[in-house]
Amino acid sequence: MKDTRTTNMLLLIIVIPLVFYLLKILSFIFIPLILSMFIALLFLPLMRWLNKRKVPKPISIFFVILIIAGVFKIGGELIQLSSKEILATEGVFFEKAESKLVSLVVLIEDFFGIERVQGENVLVHYFQKNNLLKNFGSTLDFIGDTLSMTLMTSFFVILWLAESVNFHKLLNYTLLKRRFSSVKTFMRIEKDIIKFVKVKFIISLFTGVGFSLACLFFDVSFPVFWGLFAFAINFIQMIGSFISAILLSLFAFVELDPTGTLLFFILTLTLVQVLMGGILEPIFMGKSFSINVITILVMLMLWGYIWGVPGLIMSIPITVFLKIILEQFSRTRVIASLIVGSEQKVNLPWKKNQ
Repeated sequence: MKDTRTTNMLLLIIVIPLVFYLLKILSFIFIPLILSMFIALLFLPLMRWLNKRKVPKPISIFFVILIIAGVFKIGGELIQLSSKEILATEGVFFEKAESKLVSLVVLIEDFFGIERVQGENVLVHYFQKNNLLKNFGSTLDFIGDTLSMTLMTSFFVILWLAESVNFHKLLNYTLLKRRFSSVKTFMRIEKDIIKFVKVKFIISLFTGVGFSLACLFFDVSFPVFWGLFAFAINFIQMIGSFISAILLSLFAFVELDPTGTLLFFILTLTLVQVLMGGILEPIFMGKSFSINVITILVMLMLWGYIWGVPGLIMSIPITVFLKIILEQFSRTRVIASLIVGSEQKVNLPWKKNQ
């Protein structure tokens, strides 16, 4: 028995890195598949509601597609509005930004004693023009990858909603192998994922609105753009809010004079982040949904390394999914309790039956 247990542990140590390696290599398949699963879970209650009213499934799927298309339409309009806002400056901001950047670089050079050829342009010296072509090529690759991922995700969403891929049956046949447990687990996964996405969407929306209003009040350029940016990047747990606040503070350094106005603007951004991310989000999520901070950081690094930005966005829903699955087995409940934190207890209605 001891030799068998040792062999199983060694096999597990070998298999886990192999699984993560395959997830990284086949990311072009797994990213759209997992993302589409979470999107489909959001619309399953609507699909059930339409099904109860005898609406044919093709019409229900078409209705969901219209909702998703409407969301993309609104997002596109907002992006177009922010683009017009940026173009309306006619280069005035960029000239001001260049002068501020040059002054900052000169101060750094004087501090560290760096010598540069007299009369040479600072931006040309530190940011070579020949890198623009490389950046343009990588931008085209990024756009192509994003389009292909979007199309594949849309295709998988339709398959999930049409039940060509049945998530409940997949759980029943692979992981749980018990009808009662699989139904309970599926309903809990659906409930927790929907709750997470709803709360995250609302918090991100109010964060974006708060950033836009702060920009308008302190006369910082591009309030629509910064609101959209804060809304989008806030879906990355923990680090997203810091990135948006830091970048907007650096941007405000160019726009505002380094006086009390800049300080109050940064304090306003900090207040918005603390109110939304530090107070309201934990209240709305509830204690039963809390995840250990260390677990969040580890999962962010792990899935960010494997799948990049999509991995950062999906890291918490994946963690919630893994936590619920681990709670179903007596041998892995200890790991589930570590994920939610030592102060939390894993309560299962069918725990005594196992």
